[in-house]
Amino acid sequence: MDSFKTALAEDSYFRQEELTFADCDRNKNIRISALLRKAANYAGYDYDARGLTHEKLLEMREAFLLSRMAVRVHRCPRAREVLDITTWENGAKGVHMQRVYELRDQEGRLCAAIKSDWILVDPVTRKILRPNSFTAKAFTVCPKEIDCPDTRKIPPLKEGAAALGLRRIVWSDLDGNGHVYSANYGDIVWDYLPADLQDRTPREFYINYSKEATLGEELQLLGLREENAYRVEGLGPAGLCFSALCVF
Repeated sequence: MDSFKTALAEDSYFRQEELTFADCDRNKNIRISALLRKAANYAGYDYDARGLTHEKLLEMREAFLLSRMAVRVHRCPRAREVLDITTWENGAKGVHMQRVYELRDQEGRLCAAIKSDWILVDPVTRKILRPNSFTAKAFTVCPKEIDCPDTRKIPPLKEGAAALGLRRIVWSDLDGNGHVYSANYGDIVWDYLPADLQDRTPREFYINYSKEATLGEELQLLGLREENAYRVEGLGPAGLCFSALCVF
């Protein structure tokens, strides 16, 4: 049995991973939530390998929170495929730090590409910090073009939006920060899509994270069907929690 490879370079982190049934939907195609999960995980793997663990960053009173993500699916990977996943930092712009990703199959074909924007916060006060406040390391820039659209601000839903129902936040939704794990929103979106779209793999997917959702809160979900897309947003007690755009 071959061992999976990992590699840490000055400006990237690489790791091979096999897709499990838990990563995939009933058709054995990768879930959008699994792509979001791998993006979040690989950011952690990269910093862990450099000695910047979650605990170390907490000691420094610095934490990264996801703000926006964009995904482009080039060829939908399926259960039991082994993927080569590479992540790079991609500098900072305004309050956002960007991290990008490629997922390739064993023939080297690009399956998916991801761009993500992160904000730096004080985990105690939740105050947003400027990127130049981060002193643990200098941010690097990806040396190649990533075939994925930029992250975008998704406008709020107004006229014509349909009420999709209420989604209570339960224990299994939470991560170590005490709020809904970022990737779980992908499954929430898919649970409330129209039935004819749930079996389809989107060409692109965008999500904005606006406010934390915590245990016991209820999200009011709204949806809007467009020509080749569907938008979903979740409203919590404090306002907009997330917005998502699925492009088919």
